[in-house]
Amino acid sequence: MSITRLNPDETAAATPRPATRLQATLALPFERSGCSLHSGRHATVRVSPAPADHGIVFRRRLKDGRVVDVPALWQYRESQPLSSALRRQGILVRTIEHLLASLSALRIDNVLAEIDADELPIFDGSATPWCEAIRAAGRSEQPQSCRPIRVLRAVSVTNGRRHLRIEPGTGLHITGHIELAHIGPVDWSGAITPETFEREIAPSRSFGRYVRAMAGRAYGYATGRDFLQGVSTRSAALLVRDRVLGGMRVPGEPVRHRVLDLVGDLALIGHPVQGHITALHTGHELNHALVAALMQDQAAWELV
Repeated sequence: MSITRLNPDETAAATPRPATRLQATLALPFERSGCSLHSGRHATVRVSPAPADHGIVFRRRLKDGRVVDVPALWQYRESQPLSSALRRQGILVRTIEHLLASLSALRIDNVLAEIDADELPIFDGSATPWCEAIRAAGRSEQPQSCRPIRVLRAVSVTNGRRHLRIEPGTGLHITGHIELAHIGPVDWSGAITPETFEREIAPSRSFGRYVRAMAGRAYGYATGRDFLQGVSTRSAALLVRDRVLGGMRVPGEPVRHRVLDLVGDLALIGHPVQGHITALHTGHELNHALVAALMQDQAAWELV
């Protein structure tokens, strides 16, 4: 994988500084349960309010009595197939991207998410169930200011035809593109706001080719591995040639889901991001590569 850092002619000063906002947490806790995508096992998550500057933290209560907190930060990221995962003190938490995307897009900065398994529920493969739960719980502002990351110069990562670039911009704007066999190019572009995320991005589901998904599930079962044991037409948008079984929920659903995953993976920075992202054929591995490249290049960003 190659990593390039570019210096555009436009200076960071040319980008206006948007007003900062106050940090926020949930007004009330909520609890959600469901089947997990990879393990296929049932999991329950309780998401509770947390104090200012707490961030998003996952908590595992283990059978031996230990309690391990895993902050949702890029330093704890672990590579796992077809999902985003964290590991701390040997304890894994995975398939976190849809909850993180929903919290980030709805501007919830501080929560404690307690989970009784190592994988969050997948529900229907979209972020809508998380958004609905967050909306029902309510948002409560806190006295401390939120400090976003403001991109000062462009940073990009490339792996073959996969390419991600972030550059200075107001708010968070994402332009996504993928091209699928039998379907062709699919595009989406827009600002990530609570309204656009809930309406245009959250309903999009995890997707894949039906034949590959079923083969992956069979492989996981045969080898005893937690891989796609919960995949079905109820938990993902499965493609057969040029169509999604049961139909697409939103136009260009696959590229919108790539945007959803990208918003969740960006949340591991630990601060809201202000910049314009161009995403070509991206996935979790490239998303995390961009986060690492950006954070390690401290001249490319500032805390507002």
